[in-house]
Amino acid sequence: MTTLIEADHILLGFAKDGAPELVEGGALLIENGVVREIGEIGTLRRSHPGAARIGGRGRVVIPGLVNAHHHVGLTPLQLGSPDHALELWFASRLALRDVPPRLDTLYSAFEMVASGVTTVQHLHSRAPGGPEAVLATAGQVIDAYREIGMRASYSFALRDQNRLVYEADEAFLERLPSDLRPAMAAYFQRFAMPLKEQVEVFHALRRRYARQERIEIQIAPSNLHWLSDAALASAAEMASETGAPLHIHLLETPYQRAYARKRTGGSALDHIHRFGLTGPGVTLGHGVWMTEADIELCAHTGTRICHNCSSNFRLKSGIAPLNRFTAKGIPVALGIDEAGINDDRDMLQEMRLALHVHREPGIDSPYPKPAEILRMATEHGAGTTPFAERIGHLREGAAADLVLLDWDRLTYPYQSPDLALTDILVHRARRDCVMAVMVAGEVIYEDGKFNRLDRPQTLNEIAERMGQPLTAQEVERRTLSAQVLPHVCKFYAGYLDEPFGPPHTSPNASA
Repeated sequence: MTTLIEADHILLGFAKDGAPELVEGGALLIENGVVREIGEIGTLRRSHPGAARIGGRGRVVIPGLVNAHHHVGLTPLQLGSPDHALELWFASRLALRDVPPRLDTLYSAFEMVASGVTTVQHLHSRAPGGPEAVLATAGQVIDAYREIGMRASYSFALRDQNRLVYEADEAFLERLPSDLRPAMAAYFQRFAMPLKEQVEVFHALRRRYARQERIEIQIAPSNLHWLSDAALASAAEMASETGAPLHIHLLETPYQRAYARKRTGGSALDHIHRFGLTGPGVTLGHGVWMTEADIELCAHTGTRICHNCSSNFRLKSGIAPLNRFTAKGIPVALGIDEAGINDDRDMLQEMRLALHVHREPGIDSPYPKPAEILRMATEHGAGTTPFAERIGHLREGAAADLVLLDWDRLTYPYQSPDLALTDILVHRARRDCVMAVMVAGEVIYEDGKFNRLDRPQTLNEIAERMGQPLTAQEVERRTLSAQVLPHVCKFYAGYLDEPFGPPHTSPNASA
């Protein structure tokens, strides 16, 4: 099928210096899911008279947005876990209800697409059972993305130790009263798949989804505290064997920074660097508590960072030093993580939050420009995935993943034309301005409706499922969560007593 995407303004992408590359009064010729030609509307209409036409006057086209760090559908808050500091939140989340993976995935996929997200980096943190059970769950998640038509990079996170607090499971069990140990041990056992089998799951997924246009599989070693050195070595070996990129949570909280010092005597980033887990194929999720030396190492190795602004606020993690990242030329992507500041997955809102959080005080102080934020949500997000240069821009040869915006609605009742288009877009675009979302040349969302699925029907399914009484297992986990939380609090009491070094190494010294 041949389609012309027509608009008053088309953002093709960004030049090497970060300048937006715009086409005024232009059109994109889409064939077989790829941008084949870019030109003036009239010229392309004449040379392709039989092409279908989408858009027109009053429309703006941008590359599809990339949510570069995502985990779940229904949010932890919806399922009963309030926002705690991250380390306590793990214990609180023991009480979460079970949600069918397909419905859970579609719930957040609807929200993402409606805000212009065409690609998601799905980091599957945990799934109980052995390889067959995990592969079945992964298949349900991936199939849900295929159902709605999104592009997804899926990974099942490697994790082989410290499943609740930052010490061995056996050691933590010894801290608990004897009557709590059996239930906690049983919970640990549900997620105790041997490392070798976790590696086999990765390779099985790559075989199953090889050569699929919209699905890729990558590697997600969870975080330093969740990974033994053997697991770090396995992740590096997997990357070397397959060329798949990696996405690892790192230095999200001050407790994680303290853990790294206790375990390695130095920096978490230095430690994973020794295993070859840095470079352009590696993305660090969060990076809030990085030192200047860590930032220099990222810049020197070309390692990427994914900034999760809402999550950092909600879980008391701190403010990532975004301006220092970008000053060093580090490619930074944008992710919404478990949920955004409004407890949903609205990438347009997330861009605005990141734009405004990092405006440091002072006339000459650094701050991100709107074009930089939009680049984070497109090109740099794409770079964290196996899709890489196929997405995140709309130049000839790129995948036809794009968002069509109603510029008249976005600017109504007035907007001075003196400001840059990217400034206006990042400040003012809302979900009701998204007129159409295209992935691989297919319109999957148009005029508030999903072309492949009935959203109200799916939400009704979720409501019916979650309206059922709690299962016996859910009741047990809820009880266990309430009982174990005080012991988790006790474990972290005094954990940060070790000094962090000179004040200038604090990431909050420069937001």
